[in-house]
Amino acid sequence: MTGAPELTFRPATEADLPDIVAMLADDPLGATRESPDDLAPYAAALKRLTEDPHQHVVVAVRAERVVGTLQLTMVPGLSRKGATRSIIEGVRIHADERGSGLGTRLIEWAVERSRQEGCALVQLTSDATRTDAHRFYERLGFTASHVGFKLQL
Repeated sequence: MTGAPELTFRPATEADLPDIVAMLADDPLGATRESPDDLAPYAAALKRLTEDPHQHVVVAVRAERVVGTLQLTMVPGLSRKGATRSIIEGVRIHADERGSGLGTRLIEWAVERSRQEGCALVQLTSDATRTDAHRFYERLGFTASHVGFKLQL
């Protein structure tokens, strides 16, 4: 986006929740599981996340407007000789910004932050139906090396 206002990344705040939840809900999958009408559960979750030093909920801001978000979690482990890994979750880009390179910059930020935190591995999951997202992550160097499983509780 030539001439576009500067992009910054910062920790998410409660004031950002309407924008974050709107982005989470702005696709066929999110529309069935997110509820922008009641921000209370999101506010409680953000409070828990911001109190945990291993959790980073980040927003991308352009011209004082939230245009992207993700959650980055640092997970210490025993495998890989006691390596710490990071997990990228909840990546969303505002519809007006898709195709602008913002997603690439946001993931690159998360990878660099993971390096700074001493992580040996960055991992993420993407719903099996999000084929465009899979191509995007592969272009950034991620490999589809595992099969993920979920159990709804």
